[in-house]
Amino acid sequence: MCYVYTISTDLDGAPFGNVVSFSDGPPNEGSGIPYFYLTTLDPTARNALKDERASFTVSEYPLGTCGNLDPENPACSKITLTGKLKLVDDSKEAEFARISLFSKHSEMKGWPEGHNFQVFKLEIEDIFLIDWYGGPKPLSVDEYLHPKT
Repeated sequence: MCYVYTISTDLDGAPFGNVVSFSDGPPNEGSGIPYFYLTTLDPTARNALKDERASFTVSEYPLGTCGNLDPENPACSKITLTGKLKLVDDSKEAEFARISLFSKHSEMKGWPEGHNFQVFKLEIEDIFLIDWYGGPKPLSVDEYLHPKT
């Protein structure tokens, strides 16, 4: 599972975490920028529209590649991206995001139109990566978005 955390407008600024689906591009074409399909009927989108600060956490554990390790074990990788959760209003980028999201989460295409789902993205400002013992690994946003192959 993946989680987005926002600053709650309903809970006097307390953190609010929510399970989300995401995509960073069509299959085998990931950009590294996570896109989300959110509705303001849910606090995550409402919070982001008032205060864009957010973080997004992904764990290796759901992939099944951690074996019998506990998800908190440092040998089971996890990454938290922190930045601003922004509404995507550029039609070209929004179309790319919809294609990306729907290619991995086809059910989203049929979600109720009246719920006004919109595309959001996380503009990444900081990265916290754990992939082994010894604390977080230094990884700049540029290194994350442009990995050396």
